[in-house]
Amino acid sequence: MKGLAIALVAFLGLMVAGFASTDCGLQYDYYHKSCPQAEQIIATTMDKLIKQNFDIVPNLVRMHFHDCFVRGCDASILLNSTKHNVAEKDSPINNPSLGGFDVIDKLKEALEVECPRTVSCADIITFATREAIHKAGSDFPRYEVRGGRKDGRVSLASETITFIPPPTLDVSGIARFFGVKGLTLDDAVTLLGAHSIGDSHCSAIGGRERNFKNTGKPDPTLDPKYAAKLRKQCPASQGTDPTVSLDPITPDVLDNKYYVGVLKHLGLFTSDATLLTDEATSAEVHLYAYNPAIWRKKFVAAIIKMGEIQVKTGDDGEVRKNCALVN
Repeated sequence: MKGLAIALVAFLGLMVAGFASTDCGLQYDYYHKSCPQAEQIIATTMDKLIKQNFDIVPNLVRMHFHDCFVRGCDASILLNSTKHNVAEKDSPINNPSLGGFDVIDKLKEALEVECPRTVSCADIITFATREAIHKAGSDFPRYEVRGGRKDGRVSLASETITFIPPPTLDVSGIARFFGVKGLTLDDAVTLLGAHSIGDSHCSAIGGRERNFKNTGKPDPTLDPKYAAKLRKQCPASQGTDPTVSLDPITPDVLDNKYYVGVLKHLGLFTSDATLLTDEATSAEVHLYAYNPAIWRKKFVAAIIKMGEIQVKTGDDGEVRKNCALVN
C-alpha cells in the first residue's frame, strides 16, 4: 500500500495538468450545424453492423482504449504504416489481435457522403464506441458524448509499448499506467470491467494456465478447474495461438460478471487477479460484483473521461478524409 500511495502521489501533478480535463474544447451536439445527422448516421450504421457481427462491440471498445492511451484520443490507431514508419496498428500489441478498422471505414464513408470533411475519425471512434456499449447488453444507456476532437498526424508503433498497459501488471503498475493519462486507480478498476466481453489470444495469458513464471505449474491464484479448462483451450504446441473468452461466465454480455469472476479466481490475466491483493481495489471488486447498477453508472463515467484524454481540438489536428491516411 505504501508503494501504491507513492505512485499515486507521483502522478497527481499529471492529473492536475489536465490530461483528462473536462475543459478541453469539446462540446455536446458539436455537429448540430455542420452535420446534424452525424450521430444518427453512426447509430444506425452501427446497429446494422452489430446485428451482422457482434464481435464489433469488444473490438470497438478495445480500439477506443488503445487509441486514447497513445497520443490521446486522436485516431492515431487508424493510420497506416508508411515506408519510413511503423504505425500503432502494426505494433505486435495491436496486430493481428485488434479489429474494427473496417467498421470505422464504413462509418467514415457514410459520413463523407452526408457531410464531406466534417466529422473527424477521432469522434467517429468515440461515438461508435458509445453505440457499441449501448448495444452490449446489461442495460447501458445511450449516454451523451461531446464532440470536436481532431485527428492526429503521427502514429508510432513504439509508443504502444510505452503507454498501453500490459496484462501482467500488479496494482502499482496499473496505477502508474492509468495515472500517466490522468485516470485514477478507481477509473482503472472500473474500466477493467471491459474484460467482461471479447476474447484474448492464449499467448497474452502469460503461462498462468500451465507454466506461471517458468515454474512448470499454473498460477496458484487461478482456479484449478479454470486452469485445466484453459490448458485444453490453449495447447502447448508451438505455432498455434487460439483465443479464449475474457469472461468465462457471460462472455457475450458487457456486465459486472467480470468482477464476479475475479472473486472466484477466474480472472484471465495477472492484472485481473492482482485486484484482490490490494485493500482498495479488492473492495471495489466486491462493490461491483454485488452492485451491477453502480458499476454501469461508473463505467459510463469512466469511459467518457477516457474519451477526453489529451484530445486535439481547433488547429491542433485535422479532419481526415480517409481515416487511414493524413490529408
